[in-house]
This record gives sequence, C-alpha cells and structure tokens, in this order.
Amino acid sequence: MYSDADILSLLMSRRQGYSLPQAFYTDEDVFQADMKNIWHKEWVFAVPSAELPKSGNYVTLQIGDYSVVVVRGSDGAIRAFHNSCRHRGSRICSAARGSAPKLVCPYHQWTYELDGSLLWARDMGPEFNPKHHGLKTVHCIDVSGMIFICLADTAPDTADLEKQASRYLGPHDLTNLKVAHQSSIIEKGNWKLVLENNRECYHCSGSHPSLCRTFPDDPNLFGGDDSNTTNEARQHISRCENAGLPSRYVISENEQWRFVRIPILGDAVSYTMDGKPAVSRRTGTIPFDHAGSCLFFHYPNTWNHFLSDHVLMFRVLPIGPMEAEVTTFWLVHKDANEGVDYDLNRLTEVWINTNNEDRQIIEENQRGIRSPAYEPGPYSPVQESGVIQFVEWYARALETGLLGRFRVAAE
Repeated sequence: MYSDADILSLLMSRRQGYSLPQAFYTDEDVFQADMKNIWHKEWVFAVPSAELPKSGNYVTLQIGDYSVVVVRGSDGAIRAFHNSCRHRGSRICSAARGSAPKLVCPYHQWTYELDGSLLWARDMGPEFNPKHHGLKTVHCIDVSGMIFICLADTAPDTADLEKQASRYLGPHDLTNLKVAHQSSIIEKGNWKLVLENNRECYHCSGSHPSLCRTFPDDPNLFGGDDSNTTNEARQHISRCENAGLPSRYVISENEQWRFVRIPILGDAVSYTMDGKPAVSRRTGTIPFDHAGSCLFFHYPNTWNHFLSDHVLMFRVLPIGPMEAEVTTFWLVHKDANEGVDYDLNRLTEVWINTNNEDRQIIEENQRGIRSPAYEPGPYSPVQESGVIQFVEWYARALETGLLGRFRVAAE
C-alpha cells in the first residue's frame, strides 16, 4: 500500500524526461490520489452544450465515486448537480443521457425542478422545509459551447480560459452546431496513458493510416517557438490571422490548456479519407475551407479539433487504475442534414479507425508496464515534447495537492 507520503516521495524522486514509475500507471492508491488531488479539484470537460439542446435534456457522468447530472433548465441555463437524492441518497438519473420535464428520484419519487430545487416530497410532515433539501450543486461553466464541471468546493479561476476560448472557438460558433454522432469506448489503460498517447504523433505514421492521409505528424507544427516552427505553419497562421481567425500558439501560465491552429496536409481541408470536406456547410463564420484545425487541449481530460466543416471533441474519464472511457463527439452545422449535407460514415470513419488503433496501442502499453521488468524510459525531446509537458503538469498538480493535504493535516 502507498500512503500519500510514499506517493509524494516517489513523485519527487522520478527522473525528469522519462516515463513515470510503474505505480503511477497501475496502483490503486496512486489512482485514488489522482482522483482526490486532480479529478476532484480541476475543471473537467463534461459535454458539448449542443448535446443538451432543449430544456430537460441531461447527461450523467461518473468521476470516481461522484455521480453527476448535467441538465439544461427551463431558463436555458445548463447546470450540474450531484446525482444523489437528498432523501436517502439514491441516484436520480441512471441513464447516460435522456430528457425529462422534472428530475424524479425512482426510489420514493422526490421530485426536483431542473434548477435543482425540491418541488415535491410526499408525507414528510409539517416541519419539513423543501428549501433545505434541493440537489447539491456542482460548479458548471459554458466555455464557448463546451461544458466544464468542477467538484471542488472552490473552483479554479477560468477568466483567461474563457477569454481565449471566445477568441479561438468563437468563429466556429458552437451554439449553432449539433451532435451528429458520438461514440464511447473502454480502454484497458490508465488515464495518463490515454493523455500521453494523444500528446505525441511519434507513433502516428506506424499506427494511423487513415489519419495520416490528412493529419501532419511534424512536431514543429505544434510548438510556440517561431524559430522551431515550419514556414508552412507560419504562413498558415498568418493567412488565418489576416482573415480574422486567431491561430497563434497560446498556452496558460500553468500549461493546463493550449490553443493553436495548424494546417492540414497538402490540399486536404478535413479529416476524411480523400481530404475533401465531410460536411458541405462550414461551421460558424470560418471564411474558407483551408482553415486547418484549431487544436485545444485542457488537462486532465480533453483534446479537440475545430475544422472548417466540423468539430471533434474528445472526453476521457477514469474508471480505475488501468481502465478509462474515451468519448468522441462529432459536431456539424445545426442545419446540416444527414444524407444531403454529409454522409455519417464518411464523417466518422477516420477517427473511429484512429480511436480503435489508439485503444490497441494503449492497452499494449499498459500490459507492458505491468511487467516486473518495466522501468521508466526516456522520452524523445523532439517527438515527445508534448508528453513531457503533460507529465510535468501532472506531477506539479499532484504534488501541489498532496502537499496541501499535509499542510491541512498539520494545522
């Protein structure tokens, strides 16, 4: 068993520029430390707002022991609540998604308004005050069409994130998109392996034949240092910026999130097998097809691609030390009609293939890490700088959380 002190010692003794010690990918105690110090404290991407277009639409998420329901109210606002009845604690919504005019507990039918207030509870006596038994709220914000939730008592500040998201994502106008398709897969791997795999394309040419038709695997396209950026990337950014599309690399002070707009290979304009648009209607006010892809990541659980014709959102949720759920959302213009403006198979096939290939990669990675022979290996500073950046963010976040617990215990 690992105590918090053991985990902190292991964390601080790790070798920088190398993969993490085995326990960080396999151990239940370390997993619980991740949940307490990161997943229960940071903003977590929940769902695109387009997934909840009407009053009463809801989704549920499981984040560790917390069950959360995210719902659009009758006033149009999206809110999040702990999915636990204030009577005897039963889950109120058990489905992954649905729609209801009220939130009704199936156990004893306590009934809640969509704003979380308790509307009706049978036979509770004259002293019972419904105002004291509304659903417990979870912090919830709409970041330019992406809904984030935070389980902490006090949520981290999001002012800079919201400002930059408005600039970079605003031209794609997510409020006028709809979810054309979504898929969820279970990957038998630690959540950090999922994020690490996403943060590099060192593996792409050997693993992703569909994606590599259009997605460039040149690491110099993604960095913020102009001296290391290709001429192609600089020209693309300049062209987009001149057309009113913010594109230059910007990263938060703590390196938790980043925006950058990159070109797509050759004459391709979308992630399709032939590189041509997957949807005939552009998103928002994007002025031309060759806008490339605006990449946005936010740790610990999302990366996203905003193209001229559609948007791809990815959500990672941890299930256990060696298991995670990855959900992909494909968004298109709300007036785009399937079979007329887009073909669903053509829209989704590249990333369905890629997600399945990544699942196999991560599961083989996890199997190898479980071996007693595993020891941390060096990252490529050229190809895996994004992995190094993620691991350093993770280490700082976990260290801060653990040290904070020690300080509280000492007081």
